[in-house]
Amino acid sequence: MGAAGSKLEKALGDQFPEGERYFGLENFGNTCYCNSVLQALYFCVPFREQLLDYYANNKNVGDAEENLLTCLADLFTQISSQKKKTGVIAPKRFVQRLKKQNELFRSYMHQDAHEFLNFLLNELVDILEKESQAAKSDPETSSPSKKIANGPKSSLANGVHKGPLVTWVHKNFQGILTNETRCLRCETVTARDETFFDLSLDIEQNSSITSCLKNFSSTETLNAEDKFFCDKCCSLQEAQKRMKIKKPPHILVIHLKRFKYIEQLGRYKKLSYRVVFPLELKLSNTVEDADLEYSLFAVVIHVGSGPNHGHYVSLVKSHNHWLFFDDENVEMIDESAVQTFFGSSQEYSSNTDHGYILFYESQATSSRS
Repeated sequence: MGAAGSKLEKALGDQFPEGERYFGLENFGNTCYCNSVLQALYFCVPFREQLLDYYANNKNVGDAEENLLTCLADLFTQISSQKKKTGVIAPKRFVQRLKKQNELFRSYMHQDAHEFLNFLLNELVDILEKESQAAKSDPETSSPSKKIANGPKSSLANGVHKGPLVTWVHKNFQGILTNETRCLRCETVTARDETFFDLSLDIEQNSSITSCLKNFSSTETLNAEDKFFCDKCCSLQEAQKRMKIKKPPHILVIHLKRFKYIEQLGRYKKLSYRVVFPLELKLSNTVEDADLEYSLFAVVIHVGSGPNHGHYVSLVKSHNHWLFFDDENVEMIDESAVQTFFGSSQEYSSNTDHGYILFYESQATSSRS
């Protein structure tokens, strides 16, 4: 990418952000799904900074075995400490570890970027939780920095760990949904909370993220064979159900359900629907009903007409510039180009580059643009 790298440096000129690095990632046959998500996560600044801090505090821990977390931290450290501002890095160790860890990613078939993101975040949380458990059972060998790296613990009562550990992965990505069901006979509301790292939204033709979110939180009536068992009435009753966001995450990840199983075809089909995603998003379907403002900083794009083949690329906003990452290649793009990835308003279109995973950062927590 020598020429492309110098081209990017020329394009940014004096505006090249101090200390920032823009590196393409080598593709090992079919690893664009992995590269596109890694670029989005690298430019999720709070996540990157906490991962680098974790690595700095933990890399000297004696017999620490290699895992997906250490491989990711090592890759991000490698990128951020490059002498050159641009270039290409081969995420070989990370990809090898990923394939070793999960057979789903071992084949050379087309993989799903959303499945990979989900697996990765959950795996990082598992590793941090295991480290925390090990540190608690053996306080002599655990370094104080390791404990800090995992974020503050929940309160301890009589030495018993209360509630799940809140890691820095949770602090960035985790939100809480509340599932409210109102019995139409006695008006009792039953609420059940569940955590999420991303929201998967059904999509419609010529719609927007705002309308998809409204549909996600729309009221559904449970009747006929779908009646709800009301504890107060002690019987099945008609009820109304809706999902609202109780605790919005710092980083809101939205997955557009572009791959739909079509019964008649007996297979999945890609929905190329045009779904407008704004650069600034007001999140209104929260329990508090307060509009929360989010800013778009990355988009993972699926390129191709079907679910079983194609390619992934990503768009990233860094220091007010938009960049296009396509494996080894990195180039600057104009902000107005983002709208070319909304989707197609006609069923059959030559444009097959569609926004698939959107990354928004809460403006209340944004540390930099």
